Amino acid sequence: MDKIAVIGGGLIGRAWSIVFARAGFGVALFDQSQEAASNALGFIAARLPELHEAGLLSDTPAEVLARISLAPTLQAALDGAIYVQENGPERLAAKTALFAKMDEIAGPDTILASSTSGIPASAFTEQLPFRARCLVAHPVNPPYLVPVVEICPAPWTSDATVAATRAIMTRAKMVPATIKREVAGFVLNRLQIALVAEAFRLVADGVVSPEDCDATIKHGLGLRWAFMGPFETIDLNAPGGVADYCERYGGLYSAVQDEQTPIALTPELVAGVDAAMRRHLPLDDQPARQEWRDRRLMALLAHKATQPE
Repeated sequence: MDKIAVIGGGLIGRAWSIVFARAGFGVALFDQSQEAASNALGFIAARLPELHEAGLLSDTPAEVLARISLAPTLQAALDGAIYVQENGPERLAAKTALFAKMDEIAGPDTILASSTSGIPASAFTEQLPFRARCLVAHPVNPPYLVPVVEICPAPWTSDATVAATRAIMTRAKMVPATIKREVAGFVLNRLQIALVAEAFRLVADGVVSPEDCDATIKHGLGLRWAFMGPFETIDLNAPGGVADYCERYGGLYSAVQDEQTPIALTPELVAGVDAAMRRHLPLDDQPARQEWRDRRLMALLAHKATQPE
C-alpha cells in the first residue's frame, strides 16, 4: 500500500484518516498528544460501521481500520510516505515551524499539504529548501462525507506536485478543485462568506428572520446546489443558457449588487442572530445536532453515489 501520513488527530485529521484508509492507502496518524491520537482512532472505529451500513465503504470496517496505525513520532509518520496531510493549529507560526521540520525530515519526493482553512501556502513555505512540493489541500468538514478538496499551490509549487496531489485525491474518491492562484479564503469560503454576509444583512435590515433565512436555503437553494453549481443552475434556468439568463436577469443582478456593500458583524447583530439560534438549538444540543448533520450527509452522499452525473 502507498503510505499517507496524517499529521494531527483532531476533527479534520481523523476524518482524513478515514478518507485515505477506505480508499486503500496505508495511513500513519501522528499527534503530539497520545491521548488525542487514541481518541481519533476510537472515533474512526466507531464511525466506520455507520459508513459501511450507509454503503460508503467498499471493504469491511475492520479491514479499513487495519490500514490505520498510530505513529510514535513525526519522523516515523513521514518515513516512506508519498503524501502528507497536515492538520495542525490554524496559526501561522505553528505551521511555519511544522513545515520546516517536515521539509527537513520527509523524502524529497514526498508532497507536503496543509488542510488550512485560510492561510496561503506561500506564508509558511517560502523559505523551505523543497518548497516546490508544498501546497494547500483544503477540505470541507468532514471530508469523509463532503468530497470536494481545494488544491491551492503557492507561486513556487511545481505543476508536478499539483498533478500528483490531484491524482492522489482522485484515488481517494475525493473531488479535487484546483485554485489557480492564492486568494484569501480560497474559493469555497469566499462563496460561503458572500452568502452568509448577505444573510446577516437581510436579518439586520429586518427583511427576514434567521429561521426563515435558513429555511430558504435548506428547502430552496440548497436542494439544487446539492447536485449542481451556480453556473449550471443559471444555465438551466433560461431556455438559451447562461447568455439568455444574463440577458433576462442582468439588470436585477446589478440592482441587488448596488445594495450589497460590506456589512459589519456588530456585537448587536451577532447577539441577535445568536439569540435566535439558541431558541431552537441550545448549545447543549449541538453535539447531537452535529451527529444528526453527519448522518444526513451520509444519506445524501449515499444517494448521490447511485445517481448519474
